[in-house]
Amino acid sequence: MQIYEYISSELCSIDVNLVNASFRLMLALLLGAIVGTERKHKGQIAGIRTFALISMGACLAMLLSIYVPQEYLGLKNGDPGRIAAQVITGIGFLGGGAMIQQRGVVRGLTTAAGIWITAIIGMAVGVGMYMASIICTLLIFLVIIGFNRFEHIIHIGQETKVISIRSKGILRNIDAYERLLKDEGVHISNFFIEQNFEKDITEVNLVVLVRTSKKMMEAINRLGEAQDTLSITLSNQIDL
Repeated sequence: MQIYEYISSELCSIDVNLVNASFRLMLALLLGAIVGTERKHKGQIAGIRTFALISMGACLAMLLSIYVPQEYLGLKNGDPGRIAAQVITGIGFLGGGAMIQQRGVVRGLTTAAGIWITAIIGMAVGVGMYMASIICTLLIFLVIIGFNRFEHIIHIGQETKVISIRSKGILRNIDAYERLLKDEGVHISNFFIEQNFEKDITEVNLVVLVRTSKKMMEAINRLGEAQDTLSITLSNQIDL
């Protein structure tokens, strides 16, 4: 009974001690790993280990911010937020590394945002906001999984798709594609063209904006008839 009361009092203490520091680090690790599990399931490089370390590291930075003025300067004279503030700045580099840009297609924005908010969760655990951290973790899953399904159910807004076309000959313009897609109600937001003079082939990558409810097969069939087409690939620009 005395051991339970001791642990309980140490966990509830506003001062940083071995008991509550260990508990906060383990909780931060667990919550970060939970978010990382969902990202790994989506095939992202930043997965369980990355998110767990980010959350735990942010928690330790927050503990250090509290511990230094507590032990050396006194709580009234110290600035517990100074060290923790640098976590927000530093985590931006990891978020930037999670994003990939390839031929006009940007992926990884959700993962970058997840890295950022996971660091905040770790900081919240570091100051003892246990329930708020757990609730925030649950809300992350609501946003990532629930909202994504909700958007597809009600067909809200538009989505980005990538159309890759390989055709014979060297194309001087893409006017035929633009007119055809315009007739189909598809907007070209960006494009990338590669002209291979050695093989006499042109590769065109069109980043298009379409309604979520629109069926693209008719437009793809028409694109195949517009030029001397070798192949067409349609893919979603999924915000992983």
